[in-house]
Amino acid sequence: MNMPNQYTSKPWFKQLWPWLLISGPAVAAIGCIITIYLAFTLYADKPVRDGVVKRGLKVEQVKVEQVSK
Repeated sequence: MNMPNQYTSKPWFKQLWPWLLISGPAVAAIGCIITIYLAFTLYADKPVRDGVVKRGLKVEQVKVEQVSK
């Protein structure tokens, strides 16, 4: 007696569709991580000179006890 041909499916990680569906959110998450990293490293509030800090467009005088920390 011959067995009928049965369709054997591959495991999920060997098929194309799961990887296509995962790739969109994965690329967005990687882009988000890169954007946050660049925002903190390139555009952080940096001292203009001793005792003065620029935060956005606003320049503020820092108190003496904050400078010594």
